[in-house]
Amino acid sequence: MPSQESSNTGTKKRGFGSMDRERQREIARQGGKAAHARGSAHEFSTDEARAAGRKGGVAVSQNRQHMAEIGRRGGEARGAAHARRRAEASQRPQAEEGTTPSGSPQPPESEAKIRVTGDVQGTPVEGEIDTRPQTTPPPSDESEVNVGQDDEAHRRAS
Repeated sequence: MPSQESSNTGTKKRGFGSMDRERQREIARQGGKAAHARGSAHEFSTDEARAAGRKGGVAVSQNRQHMAEIGRRGGEARGAAHARRRAEASQRPQAEEGTTPSGSPQPPESEAKIRVTGDVQGTPVEGEIDTRPQTTPPPSDESEVNVGQDDEAHRRAS
């Protein structure tokens, strides 16, 4: 029988190691499928997966230089994102007096009001409605306290 000696290494070309990578992967894939079909394949439980992840994390975190590099890159990325947001905000036009938040001019007060007349339950009503966008002021401390008190009163009534 002729020998299958490799010309440069002096070893015989046999078995799994002599196959190309794709052929090895194909055989391993078939073996995995067969093990699952037989029910003998190992599947990690939640606890096993947690322990394996912890073990890997401990091993990686012992390399202080590697951890410092990861932290440095994270800090640089965060700083760059912050700088980018600040630059974008400074390029946006600010709402000026007499403009809406979107920057379009507000109509003069004389054009922004609509005269309303009507009848509500037999009572004549007259008034004006301001059609300009209104900005809502932040709630004062009193209104926040009142909301809490109203919630408490509602809970007691239930």
